[in-house]
Amino acid sequence: MKSVAVSHSLNQSASLTLPLRSLFAYFSLQDAKNAPDIATLNQIARQFSPLAGSEVPAFVNAEQFEHDPRYYEIIVAEAGQVPTRQGSWHDAFNAMIWTLFPTSKQRLNQYHIADINTFGAHPRTPRRNRLTHFDECGVVLAVPASFVEQGNQLLDALAHHHWTRAFCELQQDWYSRVYPLVFGHAIYEMLLNPFIGLTAKWLAVVVPDEFTQVSVQQQYQMADYSLEQRLVHFDGLHSKHILKPLPVLGIPGWLEMQNNAFYSNTEYFRPLSANAKPTLQLPLIPV
Repeated sequence: MKSVAVSHSLNQSASLTLPLRSLFAYFSLQDAKNAPDIATLNQIARQFSPLAGSEVPAFVNAEQFEHDPRYYEIIVAEAGQVPTRQGSWHDAFNAMIWTLFPTSKQRLNQYHIADINTFGAHPRTPRRNRLTHFDECGVVLAVPASFVEQGNQLLDALAHHHWTRAFCELQQDWYSRVYPLVFGHAIYEMLLNPFIGLTAKWLAVVVPDEFTQVSVQQQYQMADYSLEQRLVHFDGLHSKHILKPLPVLGIPGWLEMQNNAFYSNTEYFRPLSANAKPTLQLPLIPV
C-alpha cells in the first residue's frame, strides 16, 4: 500500500531485496530488467508448482478478453485462465504466486465467486475487499508447530505494534521460529523499487515441523495447504478484525539500512491506534 505518509524511493533497484533475490533464484530468473513473457510463466507453473501444475490455471494474454463482459474473477473461475498482460511485472508476480500457492489462490477465487453470486459483482462486498487486499499485499507468517509458543511472542509484538521488540529484540526468531513468505504479488512488484511506507497485511499459519528440513518447493506446498485451511477457518476473512499491518522493510534482512534511526521512524513504524481491535488470529494454536 502507498497510503503511509512517508513514501520516498530507496533507490535499491540495483540490489534486489532478499525476498526478490530468493524468488528470482528459485525460478531461475536472471534479472529484473524485463518481466517474463506469458509462455515462460506457463512453463514456470508446469515446472515449479507444488502440485505439478494441476491446480494452476493457464496464463493467457489479457488482450483476448478485451471485449469480454465478464468480471476478472469470473473469467478465472469459468475459463480456468488468468488474463495476464504481456510485459507486466504485476501480472508476472501474480502468476508466480499462483504457482507457489495454487490451492490458496483457488480458494480466494471461490470466495469471490460466492459473494458475486449472492450480492453481484458491484459494489464489492467488504469480504471481497479484504480478500483483494490480502491477494495484493499479503504476507504469510509460517510458524512450525513446535515453535508456536515462541512464535506467538513475536506475533503478539507485531499485533500490538511493538516494532522494536518484534524486529530487534526478537530478531533471532525470524527465519528460525517465524518464516515470512510473500503472498501478495503487489508487494513483490513494489519491492522492485522499495520505499519507506511499503506495508503488507499478515496472516499467521502453523506448518509441520518438517517445514524447516524440506526443499523450498515442499515448504511452499506446506504453507499453501496451511494458508488455505486458515482462510477456511476465517470464512474468507469475513471479519475485519483479522489482518494486521506489517511494515515489511522492517523484517530483519529485508533491507540494508536497518539501524536505530530507521526503526524509530514513527511515520513508518506507527504506534497502535487507541481504538484498534485485537486480531482474531491470536493466540496461534498448534494443529
